[in-house]
Amino acid sequence: MTIRRSPLALAILGLLENGPMHPYGIQRLIKQWGKDEVVNVGQRTSLYRMIVRLEEEGMITAGATERDERYPERTVYHLTEDGRATCREWLAEILTTPRNEFPEFPAALSFVMLVTPETAGELLGERRDHLSERIAVLDAELVLEGEPIPRFALLETEYQRAIAVAEAEWIDRIVDDLTTGTLTWKPGPV
Repeated sequence: MTIRRSPLALAILGLLENGPMHPYGIQRLIKQWGKDEVVNVGQRTSLYRMIVRLEEEGMITAGATERDERYPERTVYHLTEDGRATCREWLAEILTTPRNEFPEFPAALSFVMLVTPETAGELLGERRDHLSERIAVLDAELVLEGEPIPRFALLETEYQRAIAVAEAEWIDRIVDDLTTGTLTWKPGPV
């Protein structure tokens, strides 16, 4: 197999578990179910390229083309047995094995010494404020019209909330250390 696993590939295979679907339907469901918070489908071309790659690998297969006067022709894709097996394999690997995913924030922290401790404290305080807003949005996503959504359907939202809360608490400690002077440095190159 030459295709690398990715959140988008996993999402396509996972959604096709529910039955055949055309690319627009896949993109719509990802957004409708709020999975676009963890799967980047902002660019439809990325989705189409991934579908082509999955088809080339034999994980999905093109079926009938739907025709509707209101829309252009749409090819419906089906999950193959290889695709189903790969989806399960990737899911097992991702759920069991932590991996360094190279997020931007730790990269920026590794160069924080380029600004003054005061500026770092201000910037981190601003990030904490954004995290507080994010936590409120995630809290709202966990309930729909006053009714809780089944927990299994939003485990990724619950995870994102836990990570945001932990990060906000960590930032509070760092900002406190910067304010009291227990964490300091001389700004500039090391």
